[in-house]
Amino acid sequence: MSFALVGSYFVIELAYGLLSGSLALLSDAGHMAADVVALGAALIATRLATRPDTTGRRTYGSYRAEVFASLLSVLLMLGVSVYVVIEAIGRIGGDAEVASGPMLVVGGIGLAVNVAALLLLRSGASESLNVKGAYLEVVADTAGSVGVIAAGWLVAATGQPIWDTLVALAIGAFVAVRAVALGREVLAVLGQYAPSGMDPATVADDLASVDGVKDVHDLHLWTLTSGMNVATAHLVTTDRTDGHAVLDRARDLLRDRHGVAHATLQVEPAEHTGCDRVGW
Repeated sequence: MSFALVGSYFVIELAYGLLSGSLALLSDAGHMAADVVALGAALIATRLATRPDTTGRRTYGSYRAEVFASLLSVLLMLGVSVYVVIEAIGRIGGDAEVASGPMLVVGGIGLAVNVAALLLLRSGASESLNVKGAYLEVVADTAGSVGVIAAGWLVAATGQPIWDTLVALAIGAFVAVRAVALGREVLAVLGQYAPSGMDPATVADDLASVDGVKDVHDLHLWTLTSGMNVATAHLVTTDRTDGHAVLDRARDLLRDRHGVAHATLQVEPAEHTGCDRVGW
């Protein structure tokens, strides 16, 4: 539904942006085009992520598809921002004519469309990085629609088209900031950093405190996709400890205290050797 709303409005905004000569409308239309692609990619990625693997080679499934879709959103947002800034700088000092009437009408329609899309996407934004990317795109578009309305009003009130250029620059800067913030999250996932809010040292200490565990090493924590944190670790047990009980307690701790539902744990007796031969 969000895809249909945004896609329909993009056509309208692009047409009126060209007719009115408003850079603010064109910049918002460019960002709306990025939204259309991002929402389409989000839909495709969601389908891919839930599709069963028939090759036997995708041992983690296709869950990372949503992360790549989010990366596409980041690149599109940055591209639109660069385009808007270049166009705005080129207009400074010029005498471009801007029709404020279409700006106000189309900006108002855009604001209504974006608010409706935000309401549709809001619930999933906290659960999926992919949906969050689409949600942030629409947030930026909502700000863009407000900017278009403000620019239209200022141009009508002052007769100065420079307001259109200045608002377009502001929209471009806002979109760039949102893109960088989302991009950092995406790169953290692709770089297999420890999940946000999870301290590896704290996790290691908690595992070491499990009854029967003498030492913890080779601990790795990362995010496969939104809501799917993964861990691997070697647990060295004390003498005459039931390895099955240690495994159960450690697994429960990771799930209940740290939100790691998928953990691969290797339980080793104290006399075990050989782990130090791994060089990375």
